[in-house]
Amino acid sequence: MQSFDNAARALGIDWQLDAPLDGKQVQRWGEALGDAAVRRRDAEVAAYRAGARPAAPANGPALLVIGADGGRWQGREADPQTHSRWREDKVLTVTTYAPGDGGDRAPAPLVTTHAATAGDAHALGPIARVEAERRGYRQAEVVIGMGDGGNWIDPLFDRHFKLHARVIDWCHASEHLWDCARAGGGTAAESAQRGERLEALLWDGRVDDVVAALAAESARLGDPLADDPPDHPRVVLRRNVGYFTRHRPHMDYPAYRAKGWPVGSGVTEAGVKQFNKRVKGTEQSWSKPGVESILALRGAWVSQDGRWERFWADRPAYVN
Repeated sequence: MQSFDNAARALGIDWQLDAPLDGKQVQRWGEALGDAAVRRRDAEVAAYRAGARPAAPANGPALLVIGADGGRWQGREADPQTHSRWREDKVLTVTTYAPGDGGDRAPAPLVTTHAATAGDAHALGPIARVEAERRGYRQAEVVIGMGDGGNWIDPLFDRHFKLHARVIDWCHASEHLWDCARAGGGTAAESAQRGERLEALLWDGRVDDVVAALAAESARLGDPLADDPPDHPRVVLRRNVGYFTRHRPHMDYPAYRAKGWPVGSGVTEAGVKQFNKRVKGTEQSWSKPGVESILALRGAWVSQDGRWERFWADRPAYVN
């Protein structure tokens, strides 16, 4: 939940210790427990690959939503390629929903479970599949994948899942449109009018019209130049013509709403924040094994299916 030093102070008070407890000792305990959780997780993945599926719920969910996004953590040494100490952890949420009715009753999230890894998307993929199996992936009436269209999320869905639909998070898609509206230039009022018009088109599922409007604006400004920065209007418009063209099949928002499906990834965004609260602080620096162990514990803690309590009930008395 908090840093090792804070935990040491809290335990010292709770246990009424005469001498203060050292944060490094709590770190060793925490990482040992986290290592046990990582080993259990990796054993489940290995068992799945060998043909043993995890136990699934007796009753399949009506709607299962698999979400993925990236969080942040700071390594102890700079990455040799990026020259930055900041890294991305890969975060997964699996949520059961009560579908909406396509009208006044919105889809309602029921139970969300979480997993995260400091590894890449290929490391998250089998973890995601095992977690989805545990939550009723095979028994669910409908399974959808939710994300922001990041360059690793759709390939992960393609490799590991058969989905009824992949949905681009509405808020991210809308943000892309407003970036384009501002890139078109003019006064603030003109940009706002342009953004509202584009957003209305997208909400109505008229993605082809959105692409046509962005393409026309991109042609008006011309091709990006080699020295244009990433936020230059020419670059923004050209990039988003590609974004909306590529994700046209994943933006049928009227159909999603009519079926009672969510169109936003708020659950996954909240999950990323839950992990970031523990590992992202600028005063914290991690080894990869150290952050992996804490991500595993944090995932159990923030999950809503009682796995944190089961972890403590099932673990041996001592961890080597």
